[in-house]
Amino acid sequence: MKMTVIGGGLAGCEAACYLASRGHDVTVKEMRGVKNTPCHKTEHLAELVCSNSLKSVGEDTASGMLKAELELMHCSLLKLAYKAAVPAGGALAVDRSLFSALTEEKLKSLGVKVIRCEADGAEEEGITLIACGPMVSEKMAEYLCEKCGAGLHFYDAVAPIVSADSIDMEKAYFAARYDKGEADYLNCPMTRQEYELFRKELISAERAVLHDFEKGDVFEGCMPIEVLAARGEDAMRYGPLRPVGLRMPDGSKPYAVLQLRRENLAGDAYNLVGFQTNLKFSEQKRVFSLIPALTAAEYLRYGIMHRNTYVNAPGVMNADFSLKSDENVFVIGQLSGVEGYVESIASGLMGAINADRRANRKAPFVPPKSTICGALCRHITSPAGNYQPMNANFGILPPLDGGKIKDKKQRKRAYTLRGIQDMERACADAGL
Repeated sequence: MKMTVIGGGLAGCEAACYLASRGHDVTVKEMRGVKNTPCHKTEHLAELVCSNSLKSVGEDTASGMLKAELELMHCSLLKLAYKAAVPAGGALAVDRSLFSALTEEKLKSLGVKVIRCEADGAEEEGITLIACGPMVSEKMAEYLCEKCGAGLHFYDAVAPIVSADSIDMEKAYFAARYDKGEADYLNCPMTRQEYELFRKELISAERAVLHDFEKGDVFEGCMPIEVLAARGEDAMRYGPLRPVGLRMPDGSKPYAVLQLRRENLAGDAYNLVGFQTNLKFSEQKRVFSLIPALTAAEYLRYGIMHRNTYVNAPGVMNADFSLKSDENVFVIGQLSGVEGYVESIASGLMGAINADRRANRKAPFVPPKSTICGALCRHITSPAGNYQPMNANFGILPPLDGGKIKDKKQRKRAYTLRGIQDMERACADAGL
């Protein structure tokens, strides 16, 4: 059957890979190359815009549990991410360029056609999967408003990237928190005096679009560092600048620590972890230079803030990611109300699985509620007064049977074990 995927981001590419591998005639329509977005830097498919991290792989984390579920469903992009991985401790981080290249090679090998154009709606023939992302074009936004009603939005922020050779290595050190795993993060410590000056200047620094944040539309899962700093004297020290488990080489305890993560395999660029920001570029350079290791930092990319769009999924979508108004149209990725790279990949895979099942007149596949994938499916169909994007977390799972397990790590592992077992059965029953 003809399958059209609108958008060549993570969700769209995952969906295209799955559908092409099932023998469908797949076309990806990608706007970039004809019209760019405020955040993308290249025309490549599966470009990672914000961080290059796909988060933890640990079995005691919701992100790790989600990855294990995707492996059971034969996720294509997750396999490619491991091939493009760069050192990041217990997290899966990728070389952005290599990851995009591998994804494009995969699509080409499967015979997926890529058309560079600005789509204006679903195709009349076959099934359409809309994955044009949170930076949706005006034409597609108009189509979605007609199909789904007025769109919702929030504001998302991107962290800066600095050149490795511009970091003062005498004022930084490699270490893993609590010395667990490889020392893949470069740590930039601050004394109390340095931290307090940094916070003062950060709060008073000039922002690019200050009026937008005064509306209170900031998404809690991607908090700009200056907004977090204004919430309290130690807010950053309990967040991205937390110093716990990161003793300095001389054994002393830093007051606050900024961690830098490698951006690519070459190791010549580093991302400021947790430093999403909306400061003006000149202000970013001025304020972030107050961190001793970044006094002379060269910025390869400044942080930016942008508006993200998503539909009011509980009112317009089914649990299989299809629209109630047209079951031959699926909305996947961040447009559907999932938040995060891996979550977007998961929505793309589940949408594609159900598009394939729709084409073959099979019942929808909605994973059990004990799985992260299943919980996300239910999130998009659960009415809420203030519907917001959701990422993988144990809080969206039903309680464990047999009472609460006191040990936090054991409890999280129990959630993971239960979910994986249930997903294995569900996939077997569905013939996946």
